[in-house]
Amino acid sequence: MRDFANVIGGKLVSGGATLPVDNPATGQVIAQAPAATPAELDEAFAAAADAQPGWAADSPGRDQAMRAAADVITSIADEIAELITLEQGKPLAEARMEPLGMALALRHFAGKRLEPVVLSPADPEVIVRHRPVGVVAAITPWNSPVLVAGMKLSAAWAVGNTVVLKPSPFTPLSTLRMAEALNDVMPHGVMNVVNGGNELGALMTSHPTPRLITFTGSPQTGKLVAESAGRDLKRTILELGGNDPAVILDDASVDEIAQAIFWAAFGNGGQTCVAVKRVYVPKTLHSVVVDAFTALAEAVQVGDGMNPATQIGPLTTPAQRSVVSNLVEDAKAHGARATVGGYEIDGPGYFYRPTIVDGVTDSTRLVAEEQFGPALPVVEYADLDDVIRSLNESMYGLGGSIWSPDTERAQAVADRLHSGTAWVNCHRASLWPLQPTAGTGWSGLGSEMGQWGMEAFTELQVRHTVAKVQASSVGISAVTAADQPAPAQRKA
Repeated sequence: MRDFANVIGGKLVSGGATLPVDNPATGQVIAQAPAATPAELDEAFAAAADAQPGWAADSPGRDQAMRAAADVITSIADEIAELITLEQGKPLAEARMEPLGMALALRHFAGKRLEPVVLSPADPEVIVRHRPVGVVAAITPWNSPVLVAGMKLSAAWAVGNTVVLKPSPFTPLSTLRMAEALNDVMPHGVMNVVNGGNELGALMTSHPTPRLITFTGSPQTGKLVAESAGRDLKRTILELGGNDPAVILDDASVDEIAQAIFWAAFGNGGQTCVAVKRVYVPKTLHSVVVDAFTALAEAVQVGDGMNPATQIGPLTTPAQRSVVSNLVEDAKAHGARATVGGYEIDGPGYFYRPTIVDGVTDSTRLVAEEQFGPALPVVEYADLDDVIRSLNESMYGLGGSIWSPDTERAQAVADRLHSGTAWVNCHRASLWPLQPTAGTGWSGLGSEMGQWGMEAFTELQVRHTVAKVQASSVGISAVTAADQPAPAQRKA
């Protein structure tokens, strides 16, 4: 395995302490990643602060650099994908979507502008402008390290911010390789990547330099990030956990939807924030749905993600496998049954057999909590209104889906969900990178991707200009509807 380095102000920094990175398919250490020191973190933020004014002022240069970055990422997509599989575990075909998705986001946001809005074109001239927040601290998760990094970097850069990014210490290699490659095309200081554990993350959120923190991870850690940011009145974008339901209506065709729901739940081994985490099925379809999911789970090929035949890889960490195992065992202890799976696979690595759990209720921990792994509970219901009421009482609100051939009926039900995304006859689908990701409740604050994601990385400035100084410059200018510009004229 090659050497890896942090990227700080255009320099590759690899001295000092290291953190081991293991392969979840074998449990063996495959590399040592550099661990940034507090002094190196200070250096990274100083570099970002120094680079930010020039980066914000040079729109053509930003566009050129971001397009060049997309070309570089595309050229090494296979190498990055292999690193993702080796450190995270997902099948290689899934892993390759991460660098390609990052490149797509970079190309999309290059050249995008948040145009000023003219509230009053004449005396007084009043214009509302979006300005970059300055320096952004970004903390990314272990489940999709490069794709999430691309989400944050592309939108933050597009509006003129510079970034200090910390990957998860469980999956830093692909991000460090990405940063090393981009160091040749990005102006120094615009992108800084520092690896480290929870202590480094805490130093980032409390550091005086960044004015916005964007974090993707668990609600528990997200609360700590928000608390730390609040002490310095930093802004936050928090994309946190989800407990997404898939609600099957009584007119659904199980043969048509079972596979789509199954893979929305088990893709990346269930380690996706917006994966289906629980399925609600009417009594009339209950046994058919359970049988269909059971058959699919029994047929799945579990193994090392480097094997082309593998469909589901290992859990990324032994701790996460324990979470899944404990939740399934708790469900079984309270009367539920695993129709397939329900156990850790013997041997090396952190494998858990894909599991379908029947005989659960909303009070079962496997249903009420986010398992983030290959175990899917199926909840039978008698009253759809009770289901929607129960779902909306949950503290989670990332996504949810409704399944029915009657799309108008399904849309009406989807509109009642308290969630950032409501899908109809699909789940995890995204019009990438146009479609924003947002959550309610414990599932997050703010949004990422699309125009809304760009706006989240900015702050507003109102510019109010009078042509001639009046005796009193204080007052309220009344603007009637007739005085306001037509919609097509609002952009300056």
